[in-house]
Amino acid sequence: MTTISTTHPVRSDVVEQPAPAPARRSRLWAASGIGAGLAGIGTVVTSSGINAIYDRSIAGQPEAILERLHTQAGWMFAFHSITVLGAILMIVFAAGLHRRLASVLPTGSALPLVAFAGLLGTAVVSVLGTGLNTEFMLSFAAGDGLVTASSAVMYNHWTGTIPWLWVLTGLSGVSVHLAARARAVPRWLGLVGLVLGGLTLLVGVSPFQYLAAVPGVLWLLVTAVGFVAGDRAHRAA
Repeated sequence: MTTISTTHPVRSDVVEQPAPAPARRSRLWAASGIGAGLAGIGTVVTSSGINAIYDRSIAGQPEAILERLHTQAGWMFAFHSITVLGAILMIVFAAGLHRRLASVLPTGSALPLVAFAGLLGTAVVSVLGTGLNTEFMLSFAAGDGLVTASSAVMYNHWTGTIPWLWVLTGLSGVSVHLAARARAVPRWLGLVGLVLGGLTLLVGVSPFQYLAAVPGVLWLLVTAVGFVAGDRAHRAA
């Protein structure tokens, strides 16, 4: 019987590659949510500073309202910059939240998309809420007299309502709640989404829809802080 032996020489040109290190899960998206929430508080405060039409002593007096608005141009500049910055940060948070939910929920779940859409829609509304600022605040600051009294009244009504329409963040909050029921996020974040997100939706569909900004801002801020500080299990997975 013939024995056949073979040899397999080791190739000297092949270098063993080390296993790739696991990707680090960044929390910048969640930190952006904290920034957006703080900016939301800034929007509420600064837009409330543009309040000539709510002064009962000059109610129904367009010329007096116009004169008062000339003294509130500083609030308008702050309102504009803070609100637009908040909208930008909100979109970053929305994208991160979508990725966070999609990484855990079953493929094909609609919850990540609904959570993203709610925040994206709110960001768009926020930008539109500042859309008239350039036309009015520059004129008020310059005192050039180009703005009519009736237009000034309309502008103040706009800034007092549109930037407060945070109703769509309620969809994001409820989506996080449903994701928590599927054990995709911590249970307490789901509870926050149910309470504050549900309240945002409830207020938003009522005749007092502009009040949706209050629970909406609180939900965004608390949820973003939760993902920054309290999502260790997911980051360690």
